[in-house]
Parts: sequence; structure tokens; C-alpha cells
Amino acid sequence: MSNLRSTIEDYQAGMRGKVPQEVLAVMASATEALKASGIENRALKTGDLMPEFTLRNQNGKSRALSSYLSTGPVVLNIYRGGWCPYCNLEMKALHDALPAIEARGVRLVGMSPEMPDNALASAERNGLAIDILSDPGNAVSEKLGLVFELPQDLRPIYETFGIDIPAFNGDTTFKLPIPATYIIDRDRRIRFDFVNADYTRRAEPSEILGALDRLFGQAHGLSYNNRSQA
Repeated sequence: MSNLRSTIEDYQAGMRGKVPQEVLAVMASATEALKASGIENRALKTGDLMPEFTLRNQNGKSRALSSYLSTGPVVLNIYRGGWCPYCNLEMKALHDALPAIEARGVRLVGMSPEMPDNALASAERNGLAIDILSDPGNAVSEKLGLVFELPQDLRPIYETFGIDIPAFNGDTTFKLPIPATYIIDRDRRIRFDFVNADYTRRAEPSEILGALDRLFGQAHGLSYNNRSQA
């Protein structure tokens, strides 16, 4: 299984040679300010109850969290959008880990504020055969305490990169969620969280698998391997 952190570091090394230093400095300063805002501390964490929600997936079909949980635990991965290169690297790493996640009887579900058509394009581009839920206006992510507004000084920088956040999300705002990964048990209790205001930091798939084994391995015994070979 590939190491997501190393893949991200390789991408950043290449970006440093292409993006002006003053632009990188503005982006780094915005990340530091977001972390200093305390948003991570306000987000839902391990032990909290995940609110019930119903959203449309990339095919326009309504899906409720409870429907996923009816068959087992869920890994909910919340990302900014398919326009974000770090999100795409994360999705590719999750694609590689998907067979191992599903072999454990766990459902992987994505969620972002982008419109269903854009979510579909993201899924197809990264070969990720999972439901990706569209969270219009970041309504669910707001309840999770993950939402911030892109600072004014970053907006023209994003425009030079060809990123039009309102167009991707189908609204007039510049609101985005910070990246987050939750493991949710069948009672909607959050059993594992990864929440980071630094959009370049993502949960390592191996850490997610390790958490699943710690949380549910004893209860399911050897059924993981048996199920995957059936």
C-alpha cells in the first residue's frame, strides 16, 4: 500500500519549483491563521455522536447515513473538492485501500460541498467506486464544525490556478470544510477522528485500517479474512 504522506511530500517538492515563493508564503500564512483560529477544537471528535443526514450522491440519488450504518461501520472522508490536488492524491490512496476497508465489513463514503456532477467527475477521475455525497452549502459540515471561508487574499491566487469555488459548489460563497476522516460505528458514535486545518495533511490509509482493526477486529474475529476470500 502506498504511503500518502510521502506522495504528498513529492508533490509539494515539485510545486515549490513552479509556484512563486510569495504565493506559497500567502498560502502558508492562511493555513497558520486557520489553525490558530481553533477550528480543529470546535470540530466533532472521537466520542461525539455523528448527526443523522441525508444527501445526494454523485448519481443524484438520496442516501442517508443510517442506511450505510445498517450494514456496518462507516469511514466518512470529507474533502474540499475535486479541484484540490491534495484531495485527489488522498482519493487515489483510498482507492488503493478500498479492498482492505471493504474486507473488514466497513463502508467508505466520501463527502464534499461540490455539486453531484463535479463529485461524479472526481470519482471517475480517481477510479473510486464509492458513494460521494454532495453537501450543498456545507450544511452537514457546518454541523460537524469543519467549515471556514476562504480568505480574501487567497481568492485571486485560486483564480490564477483556474479554481472557481462558487462554480464547483453551485453557490455564491467561498466556504469549504477542513479535511476530516471519521470512523462511525452503527450507533452513529464517532470512534476515530482525523481533523486538520492544514489541507496538506490527510489521514494515512494504513492508520485508518489500523484503527478499524483496533476498534472492530476483536468483535469480528477472523471473519474479515474469511469474508474477503468468500
